[in-house]
Amino acid sequence: MQRALTLHQTTIGKKVLMAVSGAIIVGFTIGHFLGNLNLYLGPEALNGYAEFLHSLPALVWGTRLVLLFAFGVHVASAYSLWTRNRQARGSRYKQRKDLATDYAARTMYWTGPILLLYLVYHLLHFTILPAHPGDVYRNVVEGFQDPLIAGVYIVGNLALGFHLFHGIFSAFQSLGANHPRYNRYRRDLAIAISALITIGNVSFPVSVLTGVVTL
Repeated sequence: MQRALTLHQTTIGKKVLMAVSGAIIVGFTIGHFLGNLNLYLGPEALNGYAEFLHSLPALVWGTRLVLLFAFGVHVASAYSLWTRNRQARGSRYKQRKDLATDYAARTMYWTGPILLLYLVYHLLHFTILPAHPGDVYRNVVEGFQDPLIAGVYIVGNLALGFHLFHGIFSAFQSLGANHPRYNRYRRDLAIAISALITIGNVSFPVSVLTGVVTL
C-alpha cells in the first residue's frame, strides 16, 4: 500500500494514471462513435439504439460511473503534472526541443480544457436538456442544422483528435512500451485511431449541414 501511495506521488505514477484512465476514455470514445454511426441508417436505427441503451440502466449507469472516475483521475493527474512542470521551470532553456516533435504534444494542455468545456456542452445539448426528449435523431439533425452548433462540434472534435493522437502515442511510453524500433508503429496506431474518430465525428455535423442527412 505504501509503495502504491509513493508511486502515485511520483511523476511516473501520475503519467501511468493518466495513461490507464485515458485508455478507458478512448475505449468509450470508440464505442460512442460506432453507436453514433446509426445516424446514417435513419431515425429508426438511431432511436432504436438509444432505446436499447436505456433498457439497460445497470450498464449505462455503470459505464457513467467508471467514466466519471476515469475523467476525475485523468484531469487531476494532468493538473498535477502541469503544476509540477511549471514549478520545475526555474529558467527556460536557451534551445528547446520537443521530444514528441508534434504540434499535438505542445497543445495537450489547452486541448484538455477545450474538451472539458465541449463535453459539458455536449451533455447539456443531447443528454440533460434535449429539445426533443426520446427522439435522438431529431435532436441531432435539428441541432447540426444550426451552423454555430455544428461549428462547436467540429472544433471540439478537432481538439479531440489532437488530444487523442498525443495521448495514445505517449500512453505506450508511460506504460513502458517504448523502443526506437517500434515507436513508428505506435505513432501509426495513434494516427489511425485519432484520425478515424475525428473524421467520423466531424462527418456527422458536416453531413447534416450539406443535406446528406435530413429529417
